[in-house]
Amino acid sequence: MPLDAFALALAAAVVHALWNLLTARAGDSQVAAGVALATGTLAFAPVAALTWDVRAGVVPFVVASSVLEVAYLALLATAYQRAPLTVVYPIARGSAPVIVLVVSVVALGASLPVGAALGVLAVGGGVVLVRGDARGRGGTLLGLAVATCIAGYTLVDHAGLHHAAPIPYLELVMIPTSIAYLAGAVALWGPRALAAELRPATVVAGLGMFGAYALALAALARAAAAPVAAVRESSVVIATALAAAVLHERVDRRRWAGAVLVVAGVAAIALAG
Repeated sequence: MPLDAFALALAAAVVHALWNLLTARAGDSQVAAGVALATGTLAFAPVAALTWDVRAGVVPFVVASSVLEVAYLALLATAYQRAPLTVVYPIARGSAPVIVLVVSVVALGASLPVGAALGVLAVGGGVVLVRGDARGRGGTLLGLAVATCIAGYTLVDHAGLHHAAPIPYLELVMIPTSIAYLAGAVALWGPRALAAELRPATVVAGLGMFGAYALALAALARAAAAPVAAVRESSVVIATALAAAVLHERVDRRRWAGAVLVVAGVAAIALAG
């Protein structure tokens, strides 16, 4: 893996962990997620316009992905309000590739290499360790729901990108997602709640949502998908470290071991592919 691709993939992991941290620590994660999303959508609109390459066949994929993105953000913000970042993030990020793999094998007829099977077992063990005692059960269920959304839009986007360039495609998905999410936020909490979350940290989170994806795309342009995906999953350990240092969440040896095991499992799945 070239050094520049490694650096870009690692940067994508750091940025992804950072915007999740900022969303988790917001006064109202639900509202902050919507404001961040709208900010990122506006900021990257000029980039999408300059790199525009979209064909008509993209429409059904944009619609499906937008629905999944709205569900993803709503569930993620809810999870961060009810459970620690160190529970939600590793489960959501680690379980999504496993769900994609299972769907690919069961529904799409893909093969299951031995390394991928071992990776699934490692992720499962890591999730159990990260969850901790029974009090982490709610965060586990929400994390798995988030992972299901991630797996869903991953499969949809993989097909949709055959009909559009990556950044314009992402912009097309995020425009209706932003509108729908903000409309729901206004209806539930009012415009004052949105204004209260329009802060520098929320703007940075919004830029991070898109920036992490852009960095990942740059890494993919320089290296194969498997090692890039493996490096990106280091965000699980990075997010755990940030949560311990910034949010002062209790991260014992078992939870650290779980986060590392999740990363190792996802890396095994990626490299086996």
